[in-house]
Amino acid sequence: MRIPKGLFMSLVPVSVWLSSRPRLTARSRSVMRFFGAFTMLLMRAKPQSGIEAVGKEWQRMFPSDDDVPITKITDDTVFAEIHIQCGHRGTGNVEGCHRMMEYDRKMLERIGGQLVILRSQAEPGVAICQLAIRRADASIADLTHAHERVASRSSTAEVSDA
Repeated sequence: MRIPKGLFMSLVPVSVWLSSRPRLTARSRSVMRFFGAFTMLLMRAKPQSGIEAVGKEWQRMFPSDDDVPITKITDDTVFAEIHIQCGHRGTGNVEGCHRMMEYDRKMLERIGGQLVILRSQAEPGVAICQLAIRRADASIADLTHAHERVASRSSTAEVSDA
């Protein structure tokens, strides 16, 4: 069973609107986590033990595997992409993307994983999101979140412009 694509896509504009507004961060987080919890309930998500199983269970929460392909699996990490066109695409609002992905973080908490967004569609010229999924108890210290990478690049650019 898959979540109907029409239902899933109907939530995207609301998610983008909320996550685009920094002053609504707390509300956005609550709504995105509610959407994630609703999806898990609807799809009967179950905790998984191995990292490959965690990645596959996360993937199953979407309308189609083609929307969120798993591109590589290592001993400790599932690499995946999000091909669904996001309203943040090309806006530069990587922080908004990070807030919107609270949906996925909520699902992965239940499934037994954690998420790092490596590249975001919100970055200019990026057409797909690239993600890393690890078990909830694994370190993610070696992975750089897209919103942190972009913010540090912006800070560096501001310093060199001064």
